Amino acid sequence: MAKAKKTVAKKKANARTSYLTKRRLASAARKGIRIAAAKTMQVMGYTVVVYRGWVVKKYADGKIEKMKRLDKKKTTTKISLD
Repeated sequence: MAKAKKTVAKKKANARTSYLTKRRLASAARKGIRIAAAKTMQVMGYTVVVYRGWVVKKYADGKIEKMKRLDKKKTTTKISLD
């Protein structure tokens, strides 16, 4: 038996579903990172993050210490969330 061809409506529905899944994944990852950074700040008094092209150490009192500047090389590697 031959496989049935997908209809245009079915293809669009699948595209929307995958988009929403990627969007939810990205949102959940951002939320998790924020929560982890807040907990690290409570435990250690500082957290290491990337801020404006630098790796910095952010302290609980608001002080920021620059650690290393990041290279601004462009990459052609794409990240796939599928």
